[in-house]
Amino acid sequence: MSSNKKYWKSVEELENGSIVEALRNNEFVEEIPTDEFLGNTDAMSSSSTSRRDFLKYVGFSTAAATLAACEGPVNKTIPYVLQPEQIIPGVADYYATSVFDGFDFANLLVKTREGRPIKIDNNTISGAKFAANARVHASILSLYDNMRLKAPKLESKDSSWSAVDARIKSSIAEAKAAGSQVVLLTNTLASPSTEKLIADFIAANPNAKHVIYDAVSSSQALDAFEAVYGERALVDYDFSKASLIVSVGADFLGDWQGGGYDAGYAQGRIPKNGKMSRHFQLEANMTLSGAAADKRLPMSVSNQKQALVHIYNIITGSAVAVNLAPEFKAEVTKAAQQLKAAGSKGLLVSGIQDKNAQLLVLAINQVLASEAFTTVGTRQIRKGSDEKVAQLLKDMKAGSVHTLIMSGVNPVYTLADSASFVEGLKKVKTSVALSLKEDETASITTIAAPVPHYLEAWGDLVLTKGTYSLTQPTIRPLFETKQFQDVLMSLNGLTGTYYDYLKAYSSSFIAGSSWNKVLHDGVFVGAPQAASGGTADYASAANELAKSKAGAGLELVLYTKTGMGDGQQANNPWLQEFPDPITRVSWDNYLTVSNADAKTIGLSNEIVANGGLNGSYATITTADGTKLENVPVIVQPGQAVGTVGLALGYGRKAALKEEMQVGINAYALYKGFNDVQAIELVKAGGEHEFACVQGQKTLMGRGDIIKETTLEIFNTKDSKIWNETPKVSLDHKEVEATSVDLWESFDRSVGHHFNLSIDLNACTGCGACVIACHAENNVPVVGKSEVRRSRDMHWLRIDRYYSSESTFEGDNERKEGIAGLSSSLSTFNEMEKAGDNPQVAFQPVMCQHCNHAPCETVCPVAATSHGRQGQNHMAYNRCVGTRYCANNCPYKVRRFNWFLYNKNSEFDYHMNDDLGRMVLNPDVNVRSRGVMEKCSMCIQMTQATILNAKKEGREVVDGEFQTACSSACSSGAMIFGDVNDKASKVAALAADERSYHLLEHVGTKPNVVYHVKVRNT
Repeated sequence: MSSNKKYWKSVEELENGSIVEALRNNEFVEEIPTDEFLGNTDAMSSSSTSRRDFLKYVGFSTAAATLAACEGPVNKTIPYVLQPEQIIPGVADYYATSVFDGFDFANLLVKTREGRPIKIDNNTISGAKFAANARVHASILSLYDNMRLKAPKLESKDSSWSAVDARIKSSIAEAKAAGSQVVLLTNTLASPSTEKLIADFIAANPNAKHVIYDAVSSSQALDAFEAVYGERALVDYDFSKASLIVSVGADFLGDWQGGGYDAGYAQGRIPKNGKMSRHFQLEANMTLSGAAADKRLPMSVSNQKQALVHIYNIITGSAVAVNLAPEFKAEVTKAAQQLKAAGSKGLLVSGIQDKNAQLLVLAINQVLASEAFTTVGTRQIRKGSDEKVAQLLKDMKAGSVHTLIMSGVNPVYTLADSASFVEGLKKVKTSVALSLKEDETASITTIAAPVPHYLEAWGDLVLTKGTYSLTQPTIRPLFETKQFQDVLMSLNGLTGTYYDYLKAYSSSFIAGSSWNKVLHDGVFVGAPQAASGGTADYASAANELAKSKAGAGLELVLYTKTGMGDGQQANNPWLQEFPDPITRVSWDNYLTVSNADAKTIGLSNEIVANGGLNGSYATITTADGTKLENVPVIVQPGQAVGTVGLALGYGRKAALKEEMQVGINAYALYKGFNDVQAIELVKAGGEHEFACVQGQKTLMGRGDIIKETTLEIFNTKDSKIWNETPKVSLDHKEVEATSVDLWESFDRSVGHHFNLSIDLNACTGCGACVIACHAENNVPVVGKSEVRRSRDMHWLRIDRYYSSESTFEGDNERKEGIAGLSSSLSTFNEMEKAGDNPQVAFQPVMCQHCNHAPCETVCPVAATSHGRQGQNHMAYNRCVGTRYCANNCPYKVRRFNWFLYNKNSEFDYHMNDDLGRMVLNPDVNVRSRGVMEKCSMCIQMTQATILNAKKEGREVVDGEFQTACSSACSSGAMIFGDVNDKASKVAALAADERSYHLLEHVGTKPNVVYHVKVRNT
């Protein structure tokens, strides 16, 4: 049967129903300041003509005058004096490259226009397996960050590279003579040529050593893998080969082990031939992985450790005593038994930062002989050592480090014991920070040396063993920068450029290919390489892990947010304004607290009269007395009782614009690189104002928004049962809504007709599409205050819905038990209340490009109209800002420009400075104030594809048509194409039995197709 599961959008909706209901019916939640734009009130009142009569009589002329007043300035273009040969004005160039910044990594295509990189795309060539996440897509804007360090500084004064080089060389010589330490402190490099330069440097300077420091540590997992296989690396799991997945605290759809697992995972989540993978998730914080799971068990990390030992017992036949809470034992046993039955099609992963836990993960997968677990092509993107970093701190404080050269790290910000680092730094004679910005560390070192952005630099990467990727510059360096590798070459006495060194060194990795081919493709895949070994004392590890006990008080679980990551791009306004997929809050980090704990402590959230979300403050105190005060609180459904979550990456101050200096620095609590800390939590005074989009532009109460069913019903029932077509009344008879038209239809079978298919089973809510849309379409950033006023400008949003019950079956059973009107009212009212462990659904929503678009019929100036190819157009220079279209849109996807966001000091983001505006796409105009804007289905991209095929004298091939969101979607949830091409993938998807349209009963006939979500419960 079709699901009419009752969804609620937020906790606050339940507590403040009347306010939320009123706000839901208002497009703009604050009164429009008419007095400001109609002139002086006294002058108006002295006139015999009322304001109402005035507007009635002048009518359209008022709007026309307003349009003229808001018209953007005209800028004349200046042609090239000497045009570069490789640049053709108006034609985009693409460069294959790869990125690894110590935290994020991907294989990319970089789009440039007139020599400017403006867009990140995924490299889809064979062998390029890592797609860009939201942060990598946003990194294009970080290239044009006006707060970057522009020239070297010596003793905090402007200097030159020659002076800096001389100072570093003399300091190294002095250290060598004195027998003192020279330390290179870097993030994980994954660059074989750089590692060779470092090895040569250490060989020439026996008193030197290399310490690798990852701000967010994976050291325990690395230690475990190294103990078993003799190699410091991580397993590159293939989730597409797993039919049964058990995750114990691993957010593998988020940042666990660097992420990049969503594509393989999504392959198994789309039901094919009646089958799909099954996913159990054991976790404390609500994560993207937990949201996607078929069965989610919220539990503390101490219980997770016991659960892992219990699973180990069942899989291996061991009998280690465990102390697992009784409420979890039955479910964990069921998961373990199903995992054992799955055998080689089973997979267990864990994010517990404990060497013994990670050893058990290896043992369980070995016994299963899991096909998804392989030591071939291990990940080389984490190599940090907690032990070596701790030793470095001791050496610095002891005064034994003479020269410290840092690259890609910011320990003054990211180290929990940063005070000790600063104290030790004072005893280092020469400290060097090679950095993009004059950050917290670079601002207090002897030398602050600017390095280029990865889009300005050369490099090589071994992201997984057996592959080799090249990084190439896509623009000349914007500032007086020098690569870390060039500095090393100078210290090693090498002549020539790093480019020459890299080209020569690469030959040992690309046998059978050529430099030019690898540079063109961006990646080279060599012979697969497997790690050897494979045994350890797993029994002892299980016994040690079973001794784990919960600390006193609450468990704080630190994590990285989808938008901010480890905080490197804190000055990136795209990422700051990006709503978190789970909480839908932007411009903040916060404590996530369960409803039960919130009530006990007295913490709360509420939606206030203007539609904004407010929350309590709390004070965190750790066992050693470290205190964080006034941390804002979000009451988070699904948070394990007895635990709280807090995101790293916020609270930065140095080299950031004032608007971006938001949040709390949670690294201060990251003691001993342990992401779980015992804390005490008390309520603090005051209320925090959040910028949360969850309660805005809601589609609640408008029929079937999220359609879903179970795999059993999907396999055994007719699609008319689980994907029911809504009915309407025609001539007093009930007929299918799709059979009735209010408008005369046109023949759309000739030419191209575009459809976008969105599979709710494959969508993980990662948000890469949101940032890609920002970049492609020049979407403005409006800031926290405006987002709070319901004025965010995102053309694409990802709605997050919670169900009322913890299981799909429970929801249906309760609904089916309704008898009579009074029972219906009371039951549905109860079903809107939050469950402690709700199911979650993500739904990307953009302009639906309706064939019978309600916005088009109400526009008084025909600013919005329908194109032959199925796209709903916007003529911005015709729009007079009546906003009738927004009122008449059932999907709430239109955005009104309240202000001029371009070149406006009130909105000091990238559009307010010349450097930041270099990222703007010249194919899409920058909208002025007073007009509506919304998703265009990337018409500039579809037209470019058509023109390119026409120029080459051929038909467009299926897959060529793309939008920014579809090309960014790594999970395959979004497929775009020509539905008139009956052989196209999108045509098959549109005809699939799982397909449906949003609010189909309204009769708008959208060109965006959704697919029923199927849960394998």
